[in-house]
Amino acid sequence: MRTRRPLTVGVVAKNLTALVLAVVFVFPVYWMFSSSLKPQHEIMTKDPVFVFTPTFENYSTATGVDLFWTYVTNSLMVTIGAVLLALLVALAASFAIARMRFKGRKGIVLIVMMAQMAPWEVMVIAMYMISRENDMLNSIPMLTLVYFVMVLPFTIWTLRGFIAAVPVELEEAAQIDGCTRGQAFRKVIFPLLAPGLMSTSLFGFITAWNEFAMILMLNKEKESQTLTLWLTQFQTAFGSDWGATMAASTLFALPVLVVFLFLQRKAVGGMTAGAVKG
Repeated sequence: MRTRRPLTVGVVAKNLTALVLAVVFVFPVYWMFSSSLKPQHEIMTKDPVFVFTPTFENYSTATGVDLFWTYVTNSLMVTIGAVLLALLVALAASFAIARMRFKGRKGIVLIVMMAQMAPWEVMVIAMYMISRENDMLNSIPMLTLVYFVMVLPFTIWTLRGFIAAVPVELEEAAQIDGCTRGQAFRKVIFPLLAPGLMSTSLFGFITAWNEFAMILMLNKEKESQTLTLWLTQFQTAFGSDWGATMAASTLFALPVLVVFLFLQRKAVGGMTAGAVKG
């Protein structure tokens, strides 16, 4: 029979601290969502309005801008493309770094670490010049490659840790059973990398989805822009439409929330898959 932990001052203090932190983090999200459903005059009032009649006018304004669905398509294309490319390259690179011993390995690890630590903004001018010289400004493929470069170092570094944590004995046992090294990776190691693949995919998706500086510099034409620049269309010299801005921000955050919930659920299933011979 389980006994309940006694309520001590320390336990109560921890719970209260957790509650306060939860409110601090959740309240801005609640305020964004509730403001997206309020009329403009209730958003601008000095006294906060907590009880109101919801309206979807702000969402109609946000999605009614020109080229809205083009922005959605572009965002999905560059984000998913960059994440998939990063995963493919990082799987091979991280496996080589974690399992193989070759000349220059430590140097490669150092370069990956430095690339991960460097702020992405230092690449803006270089990427702009490369894009201009190759006539690839306002190009979705070029933007995808830029985001791929941004996401790749973290993906390699994280997957390297997951691969190194897989016992070498599992791979050796598979090879004794007749698997080649590639088959051992595919049938034994790869299923065990599910948590790492999910976490790196989530990080890559959020990074590429939220990126602003690169798209602002590289893609000036509206037909090649993404949703991050769509968010800025509701602030003008004549004022800001805060209702539409909050509605747009809510819609912008939804894909990240969906991806997070989906990947969080999927990550658990692969933690032990492949460790036992069937």
